[in-house]
Amino acid sequence: MQGRLDPDLDETGRAQALAAAPVLAAYEPALLVASDQVRAWRTAEAVAKEAALVPRPEPRLRETSVGEWEGLTGSEVEDGWPGELESWRTDPTWAPPGGESRVDVARRAGPVLEELADELAGTDDRQTAMVVAHGGTIIALTASTLGWPTDAWPSLQPLGNCGWAVLEHRVDRWRLRAWGLGA
Repeated sequence: MQGRLDPDLDETGRAQALAAAPVLAAYEPALLVASDQVRAWRTAEAVAKEAALVPRPEPRLRETSVGEWEGLTGSEVEDGWPGELESWRTDPTWAPPGGESRVDVARRAGPVLEELADELAGTDDRQTAMVVAHGGTIIALTASTLGWPTDAWPSLQPLGNCGWAVLEHRVDRWRLRAWGLGA
């Protein structure tokens, strides 16, 4: 359970980021905003290099805090808090002890997407903003931005490492174009 722990990418993670970078750069992002946690930031740097952009750090895109569970394995969580890991996985309003619920994460990170949409709204061309974040944050952002009821949020399966989702913003709505892609 990493949560807010901030390890760097390992060799596999670096390879995944380098493999994903040209694919993501092909979306031709005008803006690149990333969580300031190292594992997301390193991925953003790889994409930025390919896309000739300077990434902007955004602390509101940090991963979900899992509080007292950070640094523990799933088995250790289950031993210490029987049944609560399942509650956290299936109920977006439930938070681990000392941590955040998915709804909390959506409230924290959601304004970032609206701000990016507003920033690009003044342009005549179709523009892409790219957000580099973490699995829990991406699930919360996607489900809340699409206006899904919280009981539907767990239907979004976690993205694999260096996977991505494509959300499209139209004048009056957001829509999900792709989910679960990856390097």
